[in-house]
Amino acid sequence: MLVLEKIPALVIDTHIWIWEVAGDKRVEQLQNYRGRQILSAISVWEVAMLAAKGRLKLKPDVATWVARNLESPVEMEPLAAEISVRSSQLENFHGDPADRLIVATAMVLQIPLITADEQIQRWNQKAKVLSVVGVPKQLI
Repeated sequence: MLVLEKIPALVIDTHIWIWEVAGDKRVEQLQNYRGRQILSAISVWEVAMLAAKGRLKLKPDVATWVARNLESPVEMEPLAAEISVRSSQLENFHGDPADRLIVATAMVLQIPLITADEQIQRWNQKAKVLSVVGVPKQLI
């Protein structure tokens, strides 16, 4: 098990970013985390799409919400060529391109990924190519 305090940087999945901003208890462990939180550029697109589809209500609007929440400790990692190529080479990974790019970002940067995505966690249990900090999807 990874101890967050000892990790200098993490890639955060899109839902982790949303939950953290909302103060969701599922990501309470990030409250005292002092390392860098790296966000894949695709996560900004995912948030904007969720808002456009009405599945996420952001105030006052999506552009302002994103700008306000892309501040320290969160840093956006651009979609570099190496990340894009690596995302296409994930064996036995599901088809979601955003998940592929988020996982590839963690792999290229060689830092852990924090996610509640059970598909990613199950895939990595078999592939063993990255460190994953799992977060429960629901509170008990």
